[in-house]
Amino acid sequence: MFDYNEEAVRYDASRGGEPRAAAAADAVLGLIPEGAGNLLDAACGTGIVTRRLAEAGLEVTGADAAYGMLRRAAERVPGRVVLADIRQLPFPDSSFGAVSAIWLLHLLDDAERVVAEVARVLRPGGVFVTTVDKAAAHDVGSDIDAVMAPRPRRAARDRSDLVASYAARHALVPVGRSSFRGQGRSPARAAADVRRGWYTLLPPGDSLTEKLAFRLEQLPDQQVPRPDPEFKLRAFKKP
Repeated sequence: MFDYNEEAVRYDASRGGEPRAAAAADAVLGLIPEGAGNLLDAACGTGIVTRRLAEAGLEVTGADAAYGMLRRAAERVPGRVVLADIRQLPFPDSSFGAVSAIWLLHLLDDAERVVAEVARVLRPGGVFVTTVDKAAAHDVGSDIDAVMAPRPRRAARDRSDLVASYAARHALVPVGRSSFRGQGRSPARAAADVRRGWYTLLPPGDSLTEKLAFRLEQLPDQQVPRPDPEFKLRAFKKP
């Protein structure tokens, strides 16, 4: 299991930093209706996006299950974060006018539980905005993707059609789509990510892990980022 408490120290720099956070926040805000009032940023991580949502005038609460990540979020949005399992939120029904979840559902075998909780804490008229198809977005057709093609893969748990089916079962209706650009990876960074367990089915020290990392280190232009991925967002409304 990838340790997000340990990852907190390097998380922002390895995910595109402030430029990516700005792009994500802008895309989320474009899908939230005026007058939403308050927003829950579910799995807020280090709060790098949460802070920008708060700066847009929303009354924001960030929630995350990883203490190390949340500690950094608390520095960015003091007094607005809670330690919580997103699948069992510590809020009453109909508490929020909007909920965002950036890069969350792909991590969970029980992603529908998150959608059910979101539906519960949304007020009527509230909107849920979430990323979908994260793994697919990372495949930009680069030489890095060619090297990584033999790696084992889990079935995507945040496929757009699956998320839409979860939403429908909990009476949320689709109301919009958007996207934002992430940070392209360099071969050197990709090799380092492989070796430290970023791909959960490639354990550190495993023979395939080392083989793929070695092949990545043989690619040209080791420090040059490949094309940026484009991450998709979908929005669902509680009638």
